[in-house]
Amino acid sequence: MTPRRRPRRGFTLIELLVVISIIGVLVGLLLPAINSAREASRRAQCQNNMRQLGLALSAFAGRKNAFPAAGRASPAYYCMDGTIPRRHLAQMLTAIQAMERKYGLSCPNVFHAGDGNLHPLILFDDSDPAAVARAEEFGAEILEQTVRLGGTISGEHGVGVEKLNQMCSQFDRPTLDAFLAVKHAFDPGGLLNPGKVVPSLHRCAEYGKMKLRAGHEPFPDLPRF
Repeated sequence: MTPRRRPRRGFTLIELLVVISIIGVLVGLLLPAINSAREASRRAQCQNNMRQLGLALSAFAGRKNAFPAAGRASPAYYCMDGTIPRRHLAQMLTAIQAMERKYGLSCPNVFHAGDGNLHPLILFDDSDPAAVARAEEFGAEILEQTVRLGGTISGEHGVGVEKLNQMCSQFDRPTLDAFLAVKHAFDPGGLLNPGKVVPSLHRCAEYGKMKLRAGHEPFPDLPRF
């Protein structure tokens, strides 16, 4: 014969009440400790957030005060705007140090390290024509170096007339002609910012970045600035 299993006996009402009472006592004992630990964790997180905010505000204040500080250190400063691959940041700063010695001018560096956008501030005396000329040459060499490092001559400030020569270094003539063609499509009369942004064929030739052959130029029908 197959032995019969003895059926399990369920909890009596009294036993259930005892278990529930024990659980209630344990919860009552542990809950304050749990709440205390949770509150301590919350306070620690809040303090850490405040420290991080303080650091961020300090960094932001330092960044915003960099330009006024340069203005107090020198009668004038020339702000550049080249952008380079971040891996070349140290190489660029070393090159600027060499340029400081070459031109006899100081150049503190302010930049967006995260995206490689540089703002070297060339300090000079704007009442001294020779110092002005050296500052302009210094700035042009900085931009040329950004191109050599695989960067661009402007990250956010634009080209205008200041960087026309370096446009000849960064872009080849077919690319510049494509720029001109787009502008001509929207501005056939040449009324919008004439002489800015895109250099002329002859300007690039004078700057030494391209060669004219028998006076021939591509797309001769396009207007030149």
